[in-house]
Amino acid sequence: MKIIDAHMHLSHIASFKETAENRSFVDYSVDGLLREYAENGVVLGIGMGVTETAAGGFPDREAPTPMGLDMVESYPGQIAYCPGVNPFKLDNAGLDALEQALQRPEAVGIKIYLGYYPYYAYDDVYQPVYELAKQYKVPVVYHTGDTYSERGLLKYSHPLTVDEVAVAHRDVNFMIAHFGDPWVLDGAEIVYKNRNVFADLSGLMVGDAAECARLKDSPLFFAHLRHAVTYCDHYEKMLFGTDWPLAPVQPYLQFVQELIPEAYHEHVFYKTALRVFPKIAPLVE
Repeated sequence: MKIIDAHMHLSHIASFKETAENRSFVDYSVDGLLREYAENGVVLGIGMGVTETAAGGFPDREAPTPMGLDMVESYPGQIAYCPGVNPFKLDNAGLDALEQALQRPEAVGIKIYLGYYPYYAYDDVYQPVYELAKQYKVPVVYHTGDTYSERGLLKYSHPLTVDEVAVAHRDVNFMIAHFGDPWVLDGAEIVYKNRNVFADLSGLMVGDAAECARLKDSPLFFAHLRHAVTYCDHYEKMLFGTDWPLAPVQPYLQFVQELIPEAYHEHVFYKTALRVFPKIAPLVE
């Protein structure tokens, strides 16, 4: 079975480097990622564009729109990305640069960092972004749920804020990253209700293989998640993602394989990504 990692990172973010060194123990480099992909049958990874202008600055109000994968000099066939949006840099110049980025074959979506920036999904600042998503037929990916920085503001990252956008822009697909964790039951309702909303299952645990195994097998740690995916009952609208480098590929792959009924594995690990990110088809077929 081919596997697509619908959510990973390759950016010079200080917190990512610290996590790789001290918690997940992965080789946080392009070669390190591609090595893990080759070992686990991952044919494509979709990176979420994000940059910081000073170490430890993320969420960085000075970062440009669009934000890319600044660890990648030239895109190998196994890597695509979603240009990241800084709402403080969404003037005409920023929007023009975002549109130019979307014309590149490796730019397959748009990433909005709810919670890291103090705007709701439905705020006016993002409306031109949704128009670009419609024009270029790419999805909008939202960070939702817990932020990987104490400077984030959680009220902006609740997945319920996506509902209003999904209703207003029915011809754009949206993906709520991390299933809105810890508000996964709310995330499940948004996915269940809206035909144009999907969810990735990335970033639900942080650590090395031993820590991932401990959390996976805990009787309570993922009880809320198992409740939510069962309630949603739309496994075909969920996507595998690792949020690498927060965890190695292999144990995270095993975690999602055990979470999702086997009958839906081909959808979660491959087919749904093609549905949500139509531009990736030439990269994997």
